[in-house]
Amino acid sequence: MTTIAPPHSAGADHDQPLAVAHAAVEARLAALLPSAGHERDLVVAAMRDCTLAPGKRLRPLLLLFTAQGLGACPHAALDLGCAVEMVHAASLVLDDLPCMDNAALRRGRPTLHLAFGEDVAVLTAIALLSRAFGVVAGLQTVGPDVRSDLVVTLTSAIGADGLVKGQLQDLRDGARPRTAAEIAQTNQLKTGALFSALLGMAGRLAGAGETQQGTLQQLAGELGQAFQLHDDLHDRDPESGKSMGLDQGKSTLLAMCGEMQVRQRLEAHLQSVEQCLTSLGLQASPIGGVLRKVFASKGVPAGGSTVWRQGLSGLAVGGAVVHHV
Repeated sequence: MTTIAPPHSAGADHDQPLAVAHAAVEARLAALLPSAGHERDLVVAAMRDCTLAPGKRLRPLLLLFTAQGLGACPHAALDLGCAVEMVHAASLVLDDLPCMDNAALRRGRPTLHLAFGEDVAVLTAIALLSRAFGVVAGLQTVGPDVRSDLVVTLTSAIGADGLVKGQLQDLRDGARPRTAAEIAQTNQLKTGALFSALLGMAGRLAGAGETQQGTLQQLAGELGQAFQLHDDLHDRDPESGKSMGLDQGKSTLLAMCGEMQVRQRLEAHLQSVEQCLTSLGLQASPIGGVLRKVFASKGVPAGGSTVWRQGLSGLAVGGAVVHHV
């Protein structure tokens, strides 16, 4: 199986650009969000609180490194990645509400509706979505046709045939028996839709052709499924930083197929991720480091296996996984 990078060299080759890019995302996010000018400006305070909470910044980093690797302007990619992170933050705020998952913990902190109130939480999600589209529409280093396409792509990912549809399916159908295909479709909408959008937008910034865009969409689908399976496996992990046991009683692949088969599916998806990155010429990109921080476990010894098998072997022995993304 092709490896993204040898474990022993990944730190030397990728940690520095990854750290620099992560710091750039944090700084740009803080700059793009509105500043609270008054102590009673609760929505702005909540926007900053939930978006700037410590995280891996998987989505903006994935967009940034993919766009750069394909030859796009890094400044536009950085702003676009920050817009996607705002959308992601808004989706988490809504997902945690009492009428949705009724979660109490997110990224190791009280969920936004508990910290600020349900009214402020709902308004914050709306404000974050609005600001995200403002950032995309305001990109100055790309042409108007490209900006229009980016807005359409992000709109489609969020709307009635994207994140919203996936969330509704999960809420209304999650407790009934479902086929593996139905669960995978919900996972694709809930998780894969935003990956599809951000990778598609990275390709559009870079002027990717039809073949590259097709591979980017395949990569998005594999990542979406892998991420959801990984999330399901750690629903009860006390170190995940999230409320535990929220999937109890839901028809997930974990409940249907069992842990071993889910791990096998996860590894298969991650193998496909590697193949897609190789096809795109991104196998040496820092993207490998970004994904390793999500899928690899603490305390896994270096060497002796591929990056993905490292992560899975760590999970198999109960290694704690850090994925506050």
